Amino acid sequence: MRRVDYMLGGEDFKKMSAAHFMQTDVYYYPKNATGDKLATAITMGGFGSVPIVDKGKRLVGIISEFDLLKAITSGKELEKVTAEEIMTVSPICVTEETLSEEIIQLLQEKHLIRVPVVDKNGTLVGVVARRDILQGYLKSKESPPPWWF
Repeated sequence: MRRVDYMLGGEDFKKMSAAHFMQTDVYYYPKNATGDKLATAITMGGFGSVPIVDKGKRLVGIISEFDLLKAITSGKELEKVTAEEIMTVSPICVTEETLSEEIIQLLQEKHLIRVPVVDKNGTLVGVVARRDILQGYLKSKESPPPWWF
């Protein structure tokens, strides 16, 4: 769930952070997950990447559609390759305090669709997608209910 889903409107979008937008129910996988399981998660889940975490749920990598397709074109069988072998290590991420404009800039500059959100220890706490930020922007422009004042 996202905090933005519960916003009443009238928020200052520039002061909103990843904590407002992030999806907290995130699919994530261990380093030993096989490529076919990751491909199934990505295609069935309708998202372009999944975070890879260690036993403490610390973010160690990310697997994207690009990584899986690259594995296939290099002759690897997804059933036999692990996330650790094909993941992007040290992925780009943000913290819950990262402001909306900084997230937008990062997503645009790096051509990302979504970015993991981590706490100060590097533990995965959520994911922010471009559409989450767009939804937050729209919600911030709504008028709050009259009883809110």
